[in-house]
Amino acid sequence: MRLLAIDYGQKRTGLAITDTLQLIANGLTTVATKDLEAFVLDYVSREPVERIIVGQPRQMNGEDSENMRRITPFVNRLRKLLPAIPVELFDERFTSVLAHRAMLESGISRKARQNKALVDEISATIILQGWMEARHTPK
Repeated sequence: MRLLAIDYGQKRTGLAITDTLQLIANGLTTVATKDLEAFVLDYVSREPVERIIVGQPRQMNGEDSENMRRITPFVNRLRKLLPAIPVELFDERFTSVLAHRAMLESGISRKARQNKALVDEISATIILQGWMEARHTPK
């Protein structure tokens, strides 16, 4: 079964998915946030998803950022609509910065780096990779 990560944005939302062995996180797509719920419901009806990880935006002091007021109702709806699939939050601080750095280091052109949808998709991939690494790190 796969893991699905969501980098929820006000206008656009990036999504990432693992392979079925949950070894590698890959960007899936970016969708208009208004279409996100329908996209997720359709996706999980076609693909086996074990868990959904939603990026939790936090400020530097650890408090939730402004976007949490939009994310919380979305997460609650998902939990109600998909009771068999756990939905959890994962700290997404610095994912946009890391996404831009990854794009720079990979040699992506300046024009491609300005593609906000690509940044959102890469951010979702970083959220998913971070969650997977945290899960495998001994406490």
